[in-house]
Amino acid sequence: MARLFGTDGVRGVANEELTPLLAMQLGQAGAYVLTKENEHKPTIMVGCDTRISGDMLANALMAGVCSVGANAVYVGVIPTPAVAYLTRKYKVDAGVVISASHNPVEFNGIKFFDGNGYKLPDELEDEIEALIKSDMKDVPFPTGSQVGKIKYRTDAREEYINHAVQSVPVNLDNLKVVVDCAEGASYYTSVEALKELGANVIAIHNNPDGTNINANCGSTHMEELQARVVYEKANIGLAFDGDADRLLAVDEFGNIVDGDQIMAIVGNHMKQTGKLNHDTIVVTIMSNLGFSLMAKKNKIHVEQTKVGDRYVLERMREIGASLGGEQSGHVIFLDENTTGDGLLSALHLLQVLVETGKPLSELSKIMQVMPQALVNAKVPNHKKEKYMDYPEIAKAIEELDQKFAGEGRVLIRPSGTEPKVRVMIEGKDQAVIDAEAKKLAELIQNTML
Repeated sequence: MARLFGTDGVRGVANEELTPLLAMQLGQAGAYVLTKENEHKPTIMVGCDTRISGDMLANALMAGVCSVGANAVYVGVIPTPAVAYLTRKYKVDAGVVISASHNPVEFNGIKFFDGNGYKLPDELEDEIEALIKSDMKDVPFPTGSQVGKIKYRTDAREEYINHAVQSVPVNLDNLKVVVDCAEGASYYTSVEALKELGANVIAIHNNPDGTNINANCGSTHMEELQARVVYEKANIGLAFDGDADRLLAVDEFGNIVDGDQIMAIVGNHMKQTGKLNHDTIVVTIMSNLGFSLMAKKNKIHVEQTKVGDRYVLERMREIGASLGGEQSGHVIFLDENTTGDGLLSALHLLQVLVETGKPLSELSKIMQVMPQALVNAKVPNHKKEKYMDYPEIAKAIEELDQKFAGEGRVLIRPSGTEPKVRVMIEGKDQAVIDAEAKKLAELIQNTML
């Protein structure tokens, strides 16, 4: 059986793969594993994004939490980084987010944070999974006054906004900002934070109805934002994903500025102001080759990890780095939060605009983006890790490695959250790499069906 936890918690189609029963079991096992060393009655904070299945899964999960004698604090619709921050601030024992991030509405997910606001290591996830598979063997279920209860808090999002604006207290009085909230968890927090700092905010896709999250909007569909920034003659556009742990930007001419470029801009500014610990930025193997060239030129050390912001975070903690992230827009400012934080990323980027007086189009020239082609091959979820077991696929990858050696690179990896194998090729000629990536993805998809 495939591992229950992916790179970002447990994901699946809500009410089909991720059922209320599984959510309840995750609540039971998660609460037990994360709090079993405690002598006090433990408390777990729960938040969700705007998708319609959030209430169903959150209530099932909290029922599970209460059934093993722990208490739950429900903070409602709130960004993932807010749960990470508030778990730590309120000194609760763990945090849980019900979200499928940038995925369509039919998906949902459950991810845990420990009491310090960090995503769980594989060993703890495995322990939770083992308990579920054993049908909660040896887990005591209390009765009477020992059963847990749920407390509802409506003020938590204001606490998160206060934290963000105090962390990056930049004056945005002269900036016009278009914000795409992806009909997701940032629909309130990002808009209010930017207004509080003085920005002229034009918000789009900030009317979530439970079914429109990420629908042709947000960081995965930026066409409308690009056009709106140009139309409004705005200084910048900001695009969040459904749970607001990632950010992509748009410059004043409508050009996309990705996570690598954001880290390049902000990282160089932090280095110049003495805030970039060890002059180091931690990125994944998916980061653009242009990022490494930028770092070398500006005497910034780059540490690379496998794909997943959790692995970036692990490395940051090991070496004491203050900045790290992914091309997709998960950027971690470890001095201020323990996970990717779209709002903090936005404020740090805006701070560089204000303090340098330069437009985003000029700032983004610090890094030349090498052409990349990324094509997804849809494959059965239980097979996605085994693509190299197929001789024709292995041979095709080897031939491509030889073709692009020295002038680019080929990177193949299974998605941590979806039934896909991702094919990424980097090289000098966009047309060539597009064609090769498409050809290989089709081979993988047709061979593994």
